[in-house]
Amino acid sequence: MAYEPAVMRKALARLERRRESRERRRYRLERELYAKSPRLREVDAALRGTMAELAYLASGGRPVAPDGSEIAAIRARNEALQRERTALLAELGYGPDALDAAPACPLCGDRGWTPEGAMCGCLKELCAQEQMSALTALLNLTEEQDFARLRLDVYSDLPWQGRSRSPRENMRRVAQVCEGYARQFPRYPLRNLLLSGGTGLGKTFLSGCVAREVARRGYSVVYDTAVNLFAAFETRRFTRDAGEERQARDITRRYLGSDLLILDDLGSEHTLPSTRSALYEVVNSRLQGELHTIISTNLSKDDIAARYTPQLASRIGGLYQELTFYGDDLRLSR
Repeated sequence: MAYEPAVMRKALARLERRRESRERRRYRLERELYAKSPRLREVDAALRGTMAELAYLASGGRPVAPDGSEIAAIRARNEALQRERTALLAELGYGPDALDAAPACPLCGDRGWTPEGAMCGCLKELCAQEQMSALTALLNLTEEQDFARLRLDVYSDLPWQGRSRSPRENMRRVAQVCEGYARQFPRYPLRNLLLSGGTGLGKTFLSGCVAREVARRGYSVVYDTAVNLFAAFETRRFTRDAGEERQARDITRRYLGSDLLILDDLGSEHTLPSTRSALYEVVNSRLQGELHTIISTNLSKDDIAARYTPQLASRIGGLYQELTFYGDDLRLSR
């Protein structure tokens, strides 16, 4: 999964701080126990000496007896010192590994990556936490934005003109799809969703619920407005400043490479040839990469076809499941 660089940097920094904190605690305990038992300090120093001797002989630093008696004697002395060390620690009320610098994660040694080069679960967990923090700041996510807290009673239960379902029944169906999408991500049968309808009908609420659940489960999520997305692509294309271009490329990679992209408020931007091109690049690239996308908009599929390009309308029309929101604007009714 492709976490954005800022999330990865923060997660790795937290991993490093945890490692440093454990080492400081170990060092303080070592100083404390050495003060109580000077013999323990001597034993630890002697143990380090035997390990250095063995390493020196193993590297061919000097000739050793052919029968291996010298190495055997050093090992015997090492084992005797370990037994004494265990006894000294027990007298102080600690186990034999109390002063060992063992990593918290044995799979990666607290480096975040396994020997095979895969991201370790400990780093994935930290990335998920950092991503949730970033999404919370961006969307003002709260505990209220949860599928279980969706109130269907605020939607009208009366028939709606031109629709086979009332707004309440329709919202129940839409919410079931969005919840299934989030909880079964990325195995839900639908890969891409188009949330369309007027303002104040719950599109942003459900988008936040999906973002929260998918991020909580450890997948990379980018949630942004169409205006911000198009601005990044404009900068990448037209800027002459090398620093700005690098930053814009990093941002656009987020849109193109995240496990889930939620693009909010499509249609609120000024539609230019460059915005049409950028939108097609995002939609087409993510479809080719079999990545998941949710687009939230006040536009219908027909509106998208008229506003953008026939190719884009064809891609969205054929490969996005449209979930239509209708009813009274809940913000006005409040």
